[in-house]
Amino acid sequence: MNTDSDIELDLDKIRNYAESREQENLRFCASLNESNPEKIDALVHQLNKEVSDQIDCTLCGNCCKQATPILSERDLTRLSVASKIDKDRLEKELTVIENEERLFKSQPCVFLKDNKCSVYALRPDDCRNYPHLNKDEFTNRLWNVLEHYPICPIVFNVFEKMKKEVKLHLTRNGTSK
Repeated sequence: MNTDSDIELDLDKIRNYAESREQENLRFCASLNESNPEKIDALVHQLNKEVSDQIDCTLCGNCCKQATPILSERDLTRLSVASKIDKDRLEKELTVIENEERLFKSQPCVFLKDNKCSVYALRPDDCRNYPHLNKDEFTNRLWNVLEHYPICPIVFNVFEKMKKEVKLHLTRNGTSK
């Protein structure tokens, strides 16, 4: 549920913002690399909680339409059980190896039904952790975050709020013009 007026949910607007703010976002990422990683992680975790609590992912499902999770052997076993498809057949028919990582062959995800995961309880670990903003070492994953900025309203809103918070912090400390 969207209760905060500054939360953007419109995927077309988010994609357009991603294009128009590309250079700004690159500069911001460069500035984050010079920041205290623990403080950045704490800020990301806080903002992720605030934003995630306001967004119903089942109304979007865009990650399942555009992102490609990395699949482990354990994921394949769970998906085989959930889908009642033999693991070898599932692996052969639905996945591909690219850059030494096993991925689904196509998008949207074959398990997406009405913006919901039809194998939710047994979904891949990469999907369980999406959008990965709850993890530490955010500054080591900035390029991956930027890849998901135009795809995921949570990533977009957290990143935009981060830019405001960091700018406000710099202004308060007299290090910004």
